[in-house]
Amino acid sequence: MRAPDQIIPIYLVAGFLDSGKTTLVHNMLDDDSFSRGQKTLVIVCEEGMEEYDEQKLAAKRVTVHMVDSEEDMKPQLFVELNRQYRPERVIIEYNNVFKFAKLNTMQLPPRWELVQVITMVDATTYDNYMNNMRQLMTDPMQNSDLILFNRVENGMPISSWRRQLRAMNNTTTILFEFTDGHTDDGVSDEDLPYDMKADIINITDEQYGLFYLDAMDHPNRYDEKTIRIKGQVFPDKGVPAGFFRFGRLAMTCCANDIANLSLLCRGDLKPSSTKWYTLTAKAQCVYNKAQDHDMVALMQIDAVPAVKPKDQYVTFT
Repeated sequence: MRAPDQIIPIYLVAGFLDSGKTTLVHNMLDDDSFSRGQKTLVIVCEEGMEEYDEQKLAAKRVTVHMVDSEEDMKPQLFVELNRQYRPERVIIEYNNVFKFAKLNTMQLPPRWELVQVITMVDATTYDNYMNNMRQLMTDPMQNSDLILFNRVENGMPISSWRRQLRAMNNTTTILFEFTDGHTDDGVSDEDLPYDMKADIINITDEQYGLFYLDAMDHPNRYDEKTIRIKGQVFPDKGVPAGFFRFGRLAMTCCANDIANLSLLCRGDLKPSSTKWYTLTAKAQCVYNKAQDHDMVALMQIDAVPAVKPKDQYVTFT
């Protein structure tokens, strides 16, 4: 039973028919780390090729309610569903034909709160829909926390699509799921705030967070590149002689949760909690056997003392 003051989170999954909405909702419900046995109400605003097995879902404390038309999407509907099912969580499989503003401006039952909007996109139909039904296509995208493309094939212009979507929503996360199973964020050299073609790639204090995340996601991009970054040397007992860890600290959620965002570097600098350096180094993409993935490692070319950044902790904007 939910607590009287407990927030009932709403997860809205939008997209055109057969864009993969139902598959995503099934994946969410099958994910134990997401479900946690909570009593869930799934509101379905259109029927696609994939159906819900309501009997099977009932064993997971999941109830499915179908909405036949946009006219049924009224505040009274949610009030009645809240009274009837007393959900602890709500997932709405939305219909793009229903205007997002209708839900966004609708008075919801007490404690119901929209926490995440996800837009599903079928990559094989994206250009066609954008050319012929742009307003319906982009309506939920402008409010999305995540835009997830599926059925992506090699050679599709994902970087161009990403820039197009960023122009309408510069805070959303965009991911592309390829048919071979791998996922890409669609970030190209041109999307980065620093010049990847420069002889020395200068990473400013404000850009370090973006650089670090991109280096983790795309280590091959930096192979044999020369970079210049400001940071500190951190102690690490697992680092062999002649190597050190260089980077910045990031406040991930609060003052008590500080993460070390550093890269392994070969050179002669020593750990210090007070000294800052501007490091020029050659980057290499190397295989991390312990964690079974590629990573960026650095080789020191030059290091000079530097002034502590105005903002000590890294941001990701």
